[in-house]
Amino acid sequence: MKTVLCYGDSLTWGYRPDGSGRHARKDRWPEVLQAELGEAVHVISDGLNGRTTAFDDHLSGFERNAAKTLTTALGTHFPLDLVIIMLGTNDMKHILCGNAYGAKRGMQRLIEIVRTAPYQFDTKAPAVLIMSPPPFGANEWSEFRLIFEGGAEQSHLLAEFYRDAAELARCAFFDAGSVAATSSIDGIHLDAENTRAIGKAVAPIVRDILDL
Repeated sequence: MKTVLCYGDSLTWGYRPDGSGRHARKDRWPEVLQAELGEAVHVISDGLNGRTTAFDDHLSGFERNAAKTLTTALGTHFPLDLVIIMLGTNDMKHILCGNAYGAKRGMQRLIEIVRTAPYQFDTKAPAVLIMSPPPFGANEWSEFRLIFEGGAEQSHLLAEFYRDAAELARCAFFDAGSVAATSSIDGIHLDAENTRAIGKAVAPIVRDILDL
């Protein structure tokens, strides 16, 4: 059996745009991916609200810096055949990073971590698939507008920067914004239909990577 780790933020966790909680399990993209791939693959979902690529957020009681926590996830779940990373949305907060280039550098660091982690038992490093999250839409929530000030424009640059990072690292890339759009409610998160669309669209790419 192949094992896939989906490592992300609230878009992976399944945060509802209206702030009412979490999408049903069947609507979260990692679970949709699991259903598409079937029993030959075990898909592990690891999403944390507010997680960044490599930037500290001291406003949360959880460690949100993926550069500090990814090795723990890799060590917990190895051996792994593929790690899918979809992060960058929270990097757009101006108090943390605020620009797409910084997110690209953070993603490059995460690719390096996956490839150099101290795996045991002669376990090989897994393949890496990086995904750019859908860019921001219109945002009417005053708090989000302030936290992500300037982030909307930068979020539209993530796909280009991540594609370049994937080419440099010779790993796979998928633009989630090519199949999904953020909700008009908050302009950042995904409704059930759009998070399901990501799981369905990425499934053929994962099959190809895993040679299924």
